[in-house]
Amino acid sequence: MSSGIDRRLSTGVAGLDEILQGGPLAGRSYLVRGPPGAGKTVLGYEFLTADPEADALCINLEESEDDARANADSLGFDLSNVSFLDLSPESDFFADDQSYSVFAPEEVEQNSLTDQIVDAVRDRKPDRVFLDPVTQFRNLTSDEFQFRKQVVSFMRFLTESEATVLFTSQRTPSTPDDDLQFLSDGIVELDQTDHGRTITVPKFRGSDRREGTHTFRITGDGMVVFPRLVPDEHGAAVDTEAIGSGLDGLDALLGGGIERGTITIVSGPTGVGKTTTATLFAQAAAQRGERAAIYMFEESPATFRQRSSALGIPVEDLEASEDLHVQEVEPLTRSAEEFAQMVREQVEQRDTEVVVLDGINGYKLSIQGDEEPLIRKLHALGRYLKNMGVTVIFVDEVDTVTGNFQATNVGISYLADNVLFLRHVELDGRLRKVIGVLKKRVSDFESTLREFELAEGEISVGEPMTDVRGLLRGTPERIGDRGE
Repeated sequence: MSSGIDRRLSTGVAGLDEILQGGPLAGRSYLVRGPPGAGKTVLGYEFLTADPEADALCINLEESEDDARANADSLGFDLSNVSFLDLSPESDFFADDQSYSVFAPEEVEQNSLTDQIVDAVRDRKPDRVFLDPVTQFRNLTSDEFQFRKQVVSFMRFLTESEATVLFTSQRTPSTPDDDLQFLSDGIVELDQTDHGRTITVPKFRGSDRREGTHTFRITGDGMVVFPRLVPDEHGAAVDTEAIGSGLDGLDALLGGGIERGTITIVSGPTGVGKTTTATLFAQAAAQRGERAAIYMFEESPATFRQRSSALGIPVEDLEASEDLHVQEVEPLTRSAEEFAQMVREQVEQRDTEVVVLDGINGYKLSIQGDEEPLIRKLHALGRYLKNMGVTVIFVDEVDTVTGNFQATNVGISYLADNVLFLRHVELDGRLRKVIGVLKKRVSDFESTLREFELAEGEISVGEPMTDVRGLLRGTPERIGDRGE
């Protein structure tokens, strides 16, 4: 076998290489399994074309070479440097009635097929082999024992010829492929569900890999894999200085601002000013020459820009200077892993220092997946951003407009270093907005409430409301109204 046993090859898919800690080990065989349409053949094409300098061989046992090349071309793959060994049945088999009335098929075809494969491998000496599908050998062997023996012998022949092999299987209820899982050095399992496409690597002999379920999509550029985010794998030096919002009253309420590298939840009912408050921190960062990103789940960017401009926040100007990035996340088009990858690119490639996610309810509705796992993945994203020293602001809408106080809507306050809340109150016969701080983990904060006002071209935070009580109970009254 090749002395490069510890050498790794690229699969041609960057995200999958990351899951495999650099890619598959050279000179080994890997099973790619999954239901029809899951993307097995697409992954095979990615593997065959990953290295233009490598000798690549595609062994087809079902699809003809012409069909394979045409399908690959429609997906954007150039297989001009890939050799084919087309062992698919020809039309003459049916038209000329080449049935086996005397001999069993294994007696007629097996030797011929084996000879063709041996000749092709010895002649071309491929570095990469893609076999699609290996389960066709089952039809050419007399029993399961012979099938297993044939596959083991075949894989050993290929790897001893210094080839790295990807092979697919076709499983049905009557013919499962469990035996092939034991015979391979690794398994890449693809699936397609109502929540999108998933990929797992349950086995990877001789190396570590990133466990768990990851997601992927197939695009005009091929397969794109989004690995599960592991926060502890990332980190950067964190400066814990406080950064302000640019609004004196708000910064005073927060004891000078929020610290870098912390998570802040801004919560409150609809229409109270949550997004505007979060945007103030993004604006302040952009105006300091730092880069900020806002991800919109519940409002269109056009409406957000127009509303912000009316309040004196120059979102469009900050976008034009590339100090602020505003992106709408369309409903049910992305997995949590894909969204995390989007954020990672902004942080790691664009040096983004402030990230605003607006809002948590929209994230749960817009991102593919069930609610409980999504909250765990949001937690992982928050921890990753903290580890990278990014200041994070999550906007959370609560159901109660007035009345009993509710800090957050989905029990996520444990994620936060800081909780900033806004709410509507009725005072002196007028509906008003108040703002306060419920929690600040790193430093002290003002324990009073202040009035929060949004007016044409202006946002203001008033003085502490020390003459009013009962604001959080929803029954505000001025101190002294009862003769006190």
